[in-house]
Parts: sequence; C-alpha cells; structure tokens
Amino acid sequence: MQRRRSLAVDVGGVRVGGDAPVVVQSMTNTDTADIPETIEQVHQLAAAGSELVRITVNNKEAARAVPAIVEGLEKRGVNVPLIGDFHYNGHVLLTEFPECARLLAKYRINPGNTGTRTRDRNFVTIIEQAIKWDKPVRIGVNWGSLDQQLLAERMDANNDLPEPKSAKEVMMDTMIESAMRSTALAEEVGLPAEKIIVSCKLSGVQDLIEAYTRLGELCEYPLHLGLTEAGMGNKGVVASTAALSILLQQGVGDTIRVSLTPMPNGDRAEEVRVSQQILQSLGIRNFIPQVAACPGCGRTKSTYFQELADEIHNYIVKMMPVWREVYPGVEDMNVAVMGCVVNGPGESKHANIGISLPGTFEEPKAPVYIDGEHHSTLTGDNIGETFRKMLDDYVVTNYGKKREPVQ
Repeated sequence: MQRRRSLAVDVGGVRVGGDAPVVVQSMTNTDTADIPETIEQVHQLAAAGSELVRITVNNKEAARAVPAIVEGLEKRGVNVPLIGDFHYNGHVLLTEFPECARLLAKYRINPGNTGTRTRDRNFVTIIEQAIKWDKPVRIGVNWGSLDQQLLAERMDANNDLPEPKSAKEVMMDTMIESAMRSTALAEEVGLPAEKIIVSCKLSGVQDLIEAYTRLGELCEYPLHLGLTEAGMGNKGVVASTAALSILLQQGVGDTIRVSLTPMPNGDRAEEVRVSQQILQSLGIRNFIPQVAACPGCGRTKSTYFQELADEIHNYIVKMMPVWREVYPGVEDMNVAVMGCVVNGPGESKHANIGISLPGTFEEPKAPVYIDGEHHSTLTGDNIGETFRKMLDDYVVTNYGKKREPVQ
C-alpha cells in the first residue's frame, strides 16, 4: 500500500514519519512520582515492543522524578525514548525543571489545556522550551478537551450562517482548525516542521476516520493515530482495530497507540500487543510468528488441536525475546495448527511449518508440512512435543545468523 507523504521526525533516535515503519507506542498509568513503579512499567512496555513510551508529567513531583526514571531505565539497559504528557501546567514544569525538559525525548501538548486567556502565551512557552532543548512535540487535539474558547467562537459564527452546520460538524471543523492553528503558531515561534507530530483524537470510529482523512490532506506532519477512550475488553480492541485499520490501509498514520482501559491490575502491555497485531494483520509490519488455527466444528470434537495451538502460540511468545536477537527474520514465520482433514493439509501447506491433526473418526495420525511439502506424519502420544521440536529445528535452520567461516 502507498503511504501518505509525511515529514520525518526524530524522537530520541526513533524516526516517525517519512519512509520509517509505523511506530508502536504506549503510555504508563503509574504515578510518575513513584519512580520504581514507573521504571518497572516502562520496562514492561518496552519489553513487549513499545518503541516509544509516554509518561504523565502533571506536577512538580513527576517532573522531579524524570531524571531518576531515565537513570533507572539506563541501568536496566532499557533505552526506549520517554515522552512527557503535559496538560495545564507544562509551561511551568518545563521551565522550572530543566533536567526534565532535557531528558524527555518529546513533549505532548494539548492546545485545549494550555489555559484560556493565556493559552497562546503558555503554548509558546512550551514551544520555546522545545526549541531550547532541540525536542520534537506532538500537538494533540482531543475532543474531550477541545479548546473551548475557539469552539465557542466557531459556534457563534455558525449560528449567524443562513444554513448553520450541526453542532457535531462545527466541533469537527474546530478540532481540525485547532490542530492547524497550533502547528502554524509553533512554526511561527521557530520550531521546525520536522519537529512536529499531530494527532486529532475522538472516541467514535467514523468520526476518527473523518478527522484524520481531512487532517492528512491538509498537512505533511507525521500523524499519531489513536481512538481515544477506546474502552475495555473486546469493545476497545474491536473499535480501535476498525478505526486504525481503515486509516492505515489508506496510507494514513505514522505512529499508533491503542488506548485500552485495562482491567484492575491488568496487563498494561496488552495495548502494545494489540497495536502490533493490527499492523501485522494488515501486512504492514511483522513482530511475531503468526499461528493459524481453525475455529473447530462438528468434525473436531476433541479439544486437542485447540490446546496445541494455544501451546504453540504461548511457546512462541515465550521464545521471542531470544529468537528476535538470535534468529533475525523469525517474526515473518507462519505456523499452522489445524484440526481436521477438510482444510488442515491445505492450510498447513501455506504455512512455513504446519500440522493437520486428526478430526473425529479420522485415522489417528498428523501429517506435518514444511515449506509447502509433506515432511512427515506424526502418531502416538507425543505429537505436540515432537511438533514443537520440529518448530525449534525449523527456526534454527532457516533463521540462524550466518556465521563467518573459521580461518
């Protein structure tokens, strides 16, 4: 697919936009002033594959904690760039805590939360700090915190029209205007266009698609995609996937975040894995070998193929930190674990390595296919263990780093 043309922005060594791959990012939900807890969660998100991590910087304690957080991550060997999320008082914190300003890789600014009467002055102060420390910014408009002064002005002007637009249409226009107005002001102050990323987030799928489609036609800044307040569980995953997939398929979007609401004490890194799976399912980027498995039917009364598919998937997840370092390209591998003769052999042939387990009343044997060819047929009680060993052998044989010949 053809990507929308955008400028390239360097965020702490990670390129966003231009010809760079679509970047996966996430955000912590810890109290940033709790240094050990924040270090731990940033580490978890980075280990899951988040290439940028955003942290809340909402008060002096949080700003004061940033240097210690960066130091703690460096001691762990975690080099993921940190983004500071500022609302209301970013102009104060970035000025009063220069080490915080220096160590963050990027500043996120919400034009709707920089103050009402002093909004431009406060916004300019943040931009000046970005210029001083040579940092990029994301100008992030959100419909939950839209610039109320600008919205009121546009609503009043709309009421005077012979055929007024709906309130929703005015709000959408205002969001786009707020983003473009802020980028223009940032450049006027002296921030280069190559230091600006833009987002325009809403919680409705169709609204988000419309906003980013319009925004993408108006500028060349890299776009940060995300469905704000996506929600919990299946709703959050499905809604985010629906919105982001359409935009990404159209070539719109340079970095993404899936804003899932985790269950209490849930795994924050789930939002990273969902982002990765969206990109991988679209064929945009690969992160982990994919396991194809049939849904099961009346021909597969046994749950063994489901158990084996789950076992193989979990094994791949467990091994990926090692495989990623030792076996480059393994993330492109496709594995099939099928449940009966109907689609089993055919799907297994399409995979790099696949197994077709016997369905109900079928002969108790499981043919294995490697690179489209029948390799062997497994029988007995150790089919799963044997197939996992064959998977290991396939990875080592096909993705191992080429070693220099011994002199």
